[in-house]
Amino acid sequence: MRGNVVDLAVAVVIGTAFGAVVNALVKDVIMPLITAIFGKQDYSNLIWTLNKSEIRYGDLITAIINFLCVGAAVYFFIVAPINHVNERRRARGVAIPQEPEETEKELLAEIRDILAQRAVG
Repeated sequence: MRGNVVDLAVAVVIGTAFGAVVNALVKDVIMPLITAIFGKQDYSNLIWTLNKSEIRYGDLITAIINFLCVGAAVYFFIVAPINHVNERRRARGVAIPQEPEETEKELLAEIRDILAQRAVG
């Protein structure tokens, strides 16, 4: 197994657990605060009627709030701290590891060139 596969598996497991935490935060903390401000916590009954058609937009509002909270949590708890650590490393002069994609791209280009030479020769 390559390291990238294991890293991806760990990221999926942590992401799932992190998603559960954020969903609980939204459901038990943020939505009650919104309810305290705007009233009524069950948004699934919000309906807009247009030419005798019912457009139920309450679940969409809940999903958008959930998405924004997950995005904010990922940014403030994962992306921002990693960027901060990388900035501190750069300031100290510590080399930050290069993205593996660049190395893989270079390797694939070399393989392509070798195969092209074999095809010609």
